Amino acid sequence: MRSQMPRLPCSSIRSSGVPSTTKDAPPSDQNPVAGNHPLSLLSLFELMLIFGYLLGVGVAERFAYYGISSNLISYLTGSMGQSTAAAAAFLDAWYGTASLLPILGAFVADSYSGRYRTILVSCVLYISGLIFLTLSASFNTFRSSEGKKTANNTTCSPTELQIMFFYFSLYLVALAQGGYTPCVQAFGADQFDDEDNKECKAKSSFFNWWNCFSSIGVFVPLLVLTYIQENLSWELGFGIPAVVMGFTLVIFLVGTPTYRFRINSDGRNPFVRISRVFVKAARNWRTTLTIDEEDCSIIPQENNQFKFLDKSLSTTASDDSMGDGKCCSIKDVEDAKSILRLVPIWCSTLGYSIVFAQPSTLFTKQATTMDRYFISRFEIPAASLQQYFILVTLIVFIPIYDRVFVPIARAITKKPSGISMLQRIGIGLFLSLVSIVFATFVERKRLATAIEYGLVDKPNAMVPMSALWLAPQYALSGIADVFTLIGLQEFFYEQVPCDLKSIGFAMYLSIYGIGSLLSSFLVSFIENATKTHGQDGWFADNLNRAHLDYFYWLLTGLSVVGFVAYIYFVRFYVYRRRIST
Repeated sequence: MRSQMPRLPCSSIRSSGVPSTTKDAPPSDQNPVAGNHPLSLLSLFELMLIFGYLLGVGVAERFAYYGISSNLISYLTGSMGQSTAAAAAFLDAWYGTASLLPILGAFVADSYSGRYRTILVSCVLYISGLIFLTLSASFNTFRSSEGKKTANNTTCSPTELQIMFFYFSLYLVALAQGGYTPCVQAFGADQFDDEDNKECKAKSSFFNWWNCFSSIGVFVPLLVLTYIQENLSWELGFGIPAVVMGFTLVIFLVGTPTYRFRINSDGRNPFVRISRVFVKAARNWRTTLTIDEEDCSIIPQENNQFKFLDKSLSTTASDDSMGDGKCCSIKDVEDAKSILRLVPIWCSTLGYSIVFAQPSTLFTKQATTMDRYFISRFEIPAASLQQYFILVTLIVFIPIYDRVFVPIARAITKKPSGISMLQRIGIGLFLSLVSIVFATFVERKRLATAIEYGLVDKPNAMVPMSALWLAPQYALSGIADVFTLIGLQEFFYEQVPCDLKSIGFAMYLSIYGIGSLLSSFLVSFIENATKTHGQDGWFADNLNRAHLDYFYWLLTGLSVVGFVAYIYFVRFYVYRRRIST
């Protein structure tokens, strides 16, 4: 039986308030465990072992998620017998739900269960959802084969119960990844000590390599599982991800004795203590702030942002009468300010997230009209172009960034990460802006080529223009992701309070979810506004009469506004300061 020892508080390693961790296997991130070890006692081998465990867990989950989601449109319109419009509407709803559920999962992890438990429960739910999905495909195959035997080889539609079971399975997967995704990468980053210079450098590389191998985890199902699903069987195509997630659970449990666990220093719910700051500041907005001299000496004097929140430190008669000790500390106020500082950065990156949504939609539509024969008579599927170009760019450029760019920048700036997180994000925003400008000019050339060859009213004819013209915009999008996507991950993880790391990742993920929804709204609104009096709209089915170039100019404008706003907000951003409790 494991002996119980008190855990180190969140600020016990260094007087600066850096959260400590322990090296053992607790059932929760917030309960005592046996075997407390200082972070520095971990050898490089142990750290790499932990990294290997968690990296394998993260890659396997991406393999499973994209293994089922990348080809769902084919399953819905084929085996499930749905129309293209109905299938697209369902997938939009499912993707939107999946992108917002990490907020719920992060809330549960940071408030109640801890990241370790949340990952375990989510992994079990993931496996269950994938097994149910495999069973659903099996039932569908059996129904189809029986229908052919009894009705002259005509397929019959799935029953309402079968459809409901399929939807339940798919949303169970969405719920599972909502808890899994924000926690597993945050848990991996928890293994590094910010006070150790070597581990601080390794932590910056962690985000790079995590995304590099995750891209490989996405690339493989696109090559292998899509073929299995369309040419062998959907049961096998859904069953393989279920088996992979089963191995993932085993790998995660095997690595448990080596993990470090961050601790909530005072045991209070982080959402309650931070929300209390806003409530008390609003209640005391007319009150003159009075703080003890001892407290004044440890308030960060260089930070004059959001001073109205300092009023939550004021003690009123009503607070004294409560007598429950529910007062706001200086740490609570600084944590609330750190959350509030993230809002402008979050908002200013939404333009980038809208552009981020285009490669899988409009870029692909462009490719369908162009010459995609690259080697003899081999035609590359239009949907594969964005995956191959962007993923290959990520897989190739991330090691270059980590092993070439960062050491050079580190030698110049003397920073462990080479450049700051906000500088990295800004470079990516600029590259994303360049990519959409390039896409605009490529689309204008495609339209001019269609006019030149008399193909304006021939939507099914191939425009004699190589799809390789799209390669630069895909590559620029991939390089932009190396800077901005990974930079946002590290930024939101580092800048939230130590007991809200999962929420930090959920905030990062929500940028892309909201961006997809905004892109969908813009397309629908503009289509309805421009398709009037029998005129073709910007998104006409006949792309040779459409005006994707106009839409790209609009996205360019939004990107410019977002980039300028980002530069403005960055000038006033104050990095989170660790203060003692």
